Amino acid sequence: QVQLVESGGGLVQAGGSLKLSCAASGRTFSNYAVGWFRRPPGNEREFVAVITRSGGLAHHSDAVKGRFTISRDNAENTVYLQMSSLKPEDTATYFCAASASLNGLGSATKESAYPYWGQGTQVTVSS
Repeated sequence: QVQLVESGGGLVQAGGSLKLSCAASGRTFSNYAVGWFRRPPGNEREFVAVITRSGGLAHHSDAVKGRFTISRDNAENTVYLQMSSLKPEDTATYFCAASASLNGLGSATKESAYPYWGQGTQVTVSS
């Protein structure tokens, strides 16, 4: 299995930027597609972005498209989420998750498709 640890969260003003990291250890990282999810206060966890094993294909939710970018460096066993033009509604706990068996974009947006999860990192955007 693979272990995931998120970092990079914090407090930022609206309009600012943050870069989250998801560091992996364990099995060969390049065998796993990786997604980012977030849980806003009082709400369900929601899909943010996903990137394929090679990093050649990525998909972002409509809520973050054009502002967030997912990327990965398999040599460093790390996936990133660059967040720009942050809004107060981006305030959430952000989680990365990994799967060796994603089957299409439809499943990639669902929590149940990912067996491995990190503990999360808090992002707070002040207005």
